[in-house]
Amino acid sequence: MKPSSITQLRGDGIRLAADIWEPSGPPTGTALLLHGGGQTRHSWQRTGARLAEHGWRALTIDARGHGDSEWPDDADYSNGAHARDLRQIVDDLGEPPVLIGASMGGLASLHAAGHDPSIARALVLVDITPTAEPEGIAKITGFMRDGLTGFDSLQDALDAVVAYNPHRSRPPRIEGLRKNLRERDGRWYWHWDPRMLAPRDHMERTAAEREERAREAARAVRVPTLLIRGKQSDVVSDEGARELLELIPGARYIDVTGAGHMVSGDDNDVLSSGLIDFLDDLVSTESR
Repeated sequence: MKPSSITQLRGDGIRLAADIWEPSGPPTGTALLLHGGGQTRHSWQRTGARLAEHGWRALTIDARGHGDSEWPDDADYSNGAHARDLRQIVDDLGEPPVLIGASMGGLASLHAAGHDPSIARALVLVDITPTAEPEGIAKITGFMRDGLTGFDSLQDALDAVVAYNPHRSRPPRIEGLRKNLRERDGRWYWHWDPRMLAPRDHMERTAAEREERAREAARAVRVPTLLIRGKQSDVVSDEGARELLELIPGARYIDVTGAGHMVSGDDNDVLSSGLIDFLDDLVSTESR
């Protein structure tokens, strides 16, 4: 299934690329699907299609500096910058959507919903909590840095992805990877801004500061919330998940067996099923 249309959205001073997945009838609501660092909107393709089949209008969005979205002149890739982009998108939508964010996209959604609960109808965090495991974050950053010099071929890029996540039950396809890479001078490069990995003076300086700001945001969340964690995640621990459930009373939790940090790619069907169950309950509760 292909998206109904491709569009450009307004972020905070930049343009963001998005695919729109339209249901066949009047939509139940709108969902924004926000990918993790170094990914693109295409990681949400199957979930966007499933949501549309289930009556939801789904927008899968390339974050600033990723995919076909613009790169900000100031290279601001802080959680606050991503949250400001969300604020602009929602203002233009004219309705509070369900925010569904993986990793980086989840932190942006958490900060946005914590700062202004009216921005979201509900919040879904995919393998991200305020407390992240340092080893897992270091592994992701290392993988991204290793790819900065590019690859000789798409097969080399595929081999790097498989080596990074050898336990993934469904290896990526080369044609799928092609959407996330661009060829320059005979080499293939990930399609995101390398400046994203550079330290920035205006960003939070330490992991402890970042985590505390995320905790403050979580304490302020007032909308129905679902945490979807990969059982084999090296980024979100059992303790991190329990902490989030304490910070957001009433939040629901799904542990996806067989999936790691990249839940949307590792076990997309289980993710989509749990997400749709949550949305069904959301609509049922709102109608009472």
